Amino acid sequence: MVSTGDSAPTFTATLGTSDHEDFDLADHIGDGPIVLAFFPGAFTPPCTNEMVAFQERLGDFEDAGATIFGISADSPFSQGAFREEHGIEFDLLSDMDGDTIEAYGLTMDIPDLGLYGNANRAVFVVDDEGTVVYDWVADDPGNEPDYDELLDAVESA
Repeated sequence: MVSTGDSAPTFTATLGTSDHEDFDLADHIGDGPIVLAFFPGAFTPPCTNEMVAFQERLGDFEDAGATIFGISADSPFSQGAFREEHGIEFDLLSDMDGDTIEAYGLTMDIPDLGLYGNANRAVFVVDDEGTVVYDWVADDPGNEPDYDELLDAVESA
C-alpha cells in the first residue's frame, strides 16, 4: 500500500463526464498539491457524504493551492450523473479496470453486497515532486477522513 514518503504511482484514467476525456496524473504533478480521494462507489450514502464534504470545503483546498480528484471504479457516466446530482465541481476519475486502485493497494471486495474490485476509502496528498506527503486509509469504508487534518497536510505540502 502507498504511504507517506513514497512516490505517488502515476496513472491514467477517464474523467467522469459524458465526454470521456483522458486524465493523466503526471500532467498535474508540479501544479500544487494534489488530493486523491478514493471512494468505493457513487451514490452510496458514505461516499456521497464524503464527496459533498469535499465540495463544501473546495474553496479552502483551492485557497491552499490544491486540486482534488475523486477516484472510484464507477463508470464515467455514473460519475457524471453523481457530480451533477450533488453539485460536485471537482473532477471524478473512473478506474473501471481497477489498475489505479490496485497500484495504491486499495482493492476491496464486499461479497455480501456483490461488490468486487472497488476502492477502499482513502486519501493521499501528493506534493509538487510527486511524493505522497499524507495518507489516510479507512479501517472501515463507512468512515470519513478528518478534513481539517487533511487541509493542514495540503497547506504544509
